[in-house]
Parts: sequence; C-alpha cells; structure tokens
Amino acid sequence: MQGTLSAERERSRDALLSVNNIEVIYNHVILVLKGVSLEVPEGGIVALLGGNGAGKTTTLKAISNLLRSERGEVTKGSITYGGEPVQNLDPSALVRRGVIQVMEGRNCFEHLTIEENLLVGAFTRRDGASNVSQDLDLVYSYFPRLKDRRKSQAGYTSGGEQQLCVLGRALMSRPKMILLDEPSMGLAPQLVEEFFLIVKNLNEKEGVSFLLAEQNTNIALRFAQYGYILESGRVVLDGSASELRENPDVREFYLGMSESGRKSFRDVRSYRRRKRWLS
Repeated sequence: MQGTLSAERERSRDALLSVNNIEVIYNHVILVLKGVSLEVPEGGIVALLGGNGAGKTTTLKAISNLLRSERGEVTKGSITYGGEPVQNLDPSALVRRGVIQVMEGRNCFEHLTIEENLLVGAFTRRDGASNVSQDLDLVYSYFPRLKDRRKSQAGYTSGGEQQLCVLGRALMSRPKMILLDEPSMGLAPQLVEEFFLIVKNLNEKEGVSFLLAEQNTNIALRFAQYGYILESGRVVLDGSASELRENPDVREFYLGMSESGRKSFRDVRSYRRRKRWLS
C-alpha cells in the first residue's frame, strides 16, 4: 500500500497538469463533477472521454478557470500546473503560463480575416513582432489551407477551416498545453483524421501537451497515449489507450463492438456498464 501511494505521488510530481479530486457546483446547488482526478504528463496527449453531459466540458473549464462566467465554481479538490496551484488564477494569467483552451463550436471572430484571427492569439505576447511573424509562418506550415485563405473573412470559410483556425490561433500564444473541447464535432471524417494528425505532429515536433475532451472514442484512443472515461461527473475508468481499446466494456459501449460483433446503440444498456464499472 505504501509503495502504491509513493508511486502515485511520484506520478503527480512528474505531471504537467494534475487535477485532484475536484467537485464543481453550478448556481450553489447543482453538483456536476464529483471527485474527478486526472493527470497530463509533459509532452503527452490525454483523452477525456464520455457521452454528452458526462462532465467533459466542465472539467476543461474548471482547469482553465472559465467556470465563474457561468456561475460555476470548484468547491473541493485542487488543480496544479507545473507543480503550482492554479485554481484561483484569472484565466488570462493561466494563458500567460501557457494553458490555452480551444472551445467547442469553432469560435472564430467571424468578421475578421483568418490571419487577423491568428494574430489575436499573440495578443498577450511581449516578445516582438519578428517572433510573432515567425510563429505565423510556423502555423501556416502546419495549416497550408489557412495560408491559402488568410485574407478571407473567417465567417465565410468552411467548418473545417474554422476548426483549424482556432487551433492555429491557440498556437500563436506559444502554449505548453492545449485543452481541446470536442474538436471532431461537425467535421467530415476525412477532416477529423487530418485534424488529429496535426495534433499528433504538434505534440511530437513542438512539444505541446494536449488534454482533449471527445465523444469520438475511436479517433481519440488512436492518437492519445492515455484516457479517462467520465460518466455523470465521475471518472469510471482510466488506463493507457491500448488498454482502453481492448477493454470489453469500452469496446461494447463506446466503440460499438462486442464479442458478437457490432452492436446497435439501441441495444446498449448504460446501467449494466455502470454496475460493472462502479462495483
């Protein structure tokens, strides 16, 4: 037992981001997260999985300190980044430390051009125009489609281009960690594949860590190294991506596969899953 506790402390020390047993309440009444804990190692890609309403977005907003705008607050637990507590920082202070959230829904400034949107991401930087220009060229090297559309008004570009734009805008702040919320939502399958390949390249070549909240379990577990599954505000299962892909419950209830083959969602009974996971 003592060895297990020591190992957990060691992992927490090595983690870039550590969320420790947090609870989140909205409007002083509604309990949304119930003791959620997770870790993201430096240079890692971690998936936060679960269905709609499981608590994924709330977890990301708790980390980025955006809950207050929605009358939410972390009432228990702690959040550390780089070994220091950050749950009481202003969102802008967290951005300056290198944590950027890419919100669900492709929130571009529609009246600005693609390039103007990207430059907004460098607003907090104080390292000179030449460095910003170099990073803009770097973003265009990862997103050549954005370079072709850089003078186009963002509101008139495609959904895929807007999703690339918000990720590129996040990169312009020189982040150490990006929190991605439902990046595959509303994208065609080929664009989802392209987007996640870019995430993989940014992780491997630029050293950016990612925590991604995603309903598309299949694509998330292909690109992440580790995953946590949320249900009703609780972590019910976690493990390496390879372990989760082979877990029979995950295969049946999230990948739509069982020993008898592919299952219809109508045949899935969530209470059986929760009984097995929480017993």
